[in-house]
Amino acid sequence: MSRYLGPKLKISRRLGLLPGLTTKVSKKINRPGKDGNLGSDTNKKLTEYGIRLEEKQKLKFNYGLTENQLYRYIKEARRRQGVTGLILLQLLEMRLDTICYTLGYAKSIAQARQLVNHGHITVNKSVVSIPSFQCRLDDTIGIKPNSSSKSFIENNFKTNPTNTIPSHLKFDNSTFEAKIIDYCNRDDISLQLDELLVIEHYSRR
Repeated sequence: MSRYLGPKLKISRRLGLLPGLTTKVSKKINRPGKDGNLGSDTNKKLTEYGIRLEEKQKLKFNYGLTENQLYRYIKEARRRQGVTGLILLQLLEMRLDTICYTLGYAKSIAQARQLVNHGHITVNKSVVSIPSFQCRLDDTIGIKPNSSSKSFIENNFKTNPTNTIPSHLKFDNSTFEAKIIDYCNRDDISLQLDELLVIEHYSRR
């Protein structure tokens, strides 16, 4: 399955607030589709499978992943020692495009992915153009010095209303560089999600 390029507000109406997908808020309150306008039917309960599926879709749409990419992250999280759900989120939060979004370089993960693709982001002073690049502890994330979009990135950072740097990143306001000093905590992730249901969803494959 390819990456989703359709209406983003339609997805957020169905799954709830997805900060990495879009900052816009729909004026409509009902879920999309004809069932969203049937009054009492709006509150009909999902099956257990439907609940697990929606949690999985939240993760996929928020981080802009394909089905195959998400499944590979699930397998890697299972392989490592520790709490599988937290490790999965830490792997996703260590993606270069996610870190750029977290730092406020972009207003969404999709916009951050574009910045990385165009070669505007550096890791340890070297340009990296792969959005899924897995950053490591002690890596330094910055902006290419001669980048034509440097002012654009700095403006995004200054005007981002949710720009709060989490504790696992050490940010230098003078250089707009950040150093990864630790893996993120669950509280650092703004996405409202039950990651255990995602693990359970894939355990049935």
